[in-house]
Amino acid sequence: MVNDEHPTELRFNEAVEWICRFILESPGPVNLVIEAPLSVAFDQTGNPAGRSIEKQGGRTRYWYVGLGCSVMVAALYLAKAVAAIRAESEVRLFEGFVSFKARDAKSDHSRDVELLREVIRDPGDFPGGIVAPQDLRMTDSDRLESAFAVAGIDTGVPPVILRDGQDDSG
Repeated sequence: MVNDEHPTELRFNEAVEWICRFILESPGPVNLVIEAPLSVAFDQTGNPAGRSIEKQGGRTRYWYVGLGCSVMVAALYLAKAVAAIRAESEVRLFEGFVSFKARDAKSDHSRDVELLREVIRDPGDFPGGIVAPQDLRMTDSDRLESAFAVAGIDTGVPPVILRDGQDDSG
């Protein structure tokens, strides 16, 4: 989804191609939101640790298990493609996090990006909807880093745009 346009659902390879072309053709900075874990946390002993946004009540969606890990790998391939084009435009990375959806609900990717856009447009309406990198630690001793550092692509720890996936409006 770009600006005010309606979301478009593409296959992964089509999305990578489209995003890279968009960045190459952009005359200015590009704010790229990817709904996947873009940072990782480790505890003081070096073991994977959850990030503050990944726990809600008794439920967890940690970056290192299940679908979080799967979409993080896909995001790594997107980051690799973006890095390879060596665009002149600055790419500002943001993590989108729409989670804790009803367990039996089918994912609606278009609706997810619309929910994230609502937070970006009206952050005052969504307290806690934009999480600064330093606020992702569960404990002060946790170490945060780019999820892509393992592949030699250090994008830093981006801010997270957070939206509760149980919203059924729209």
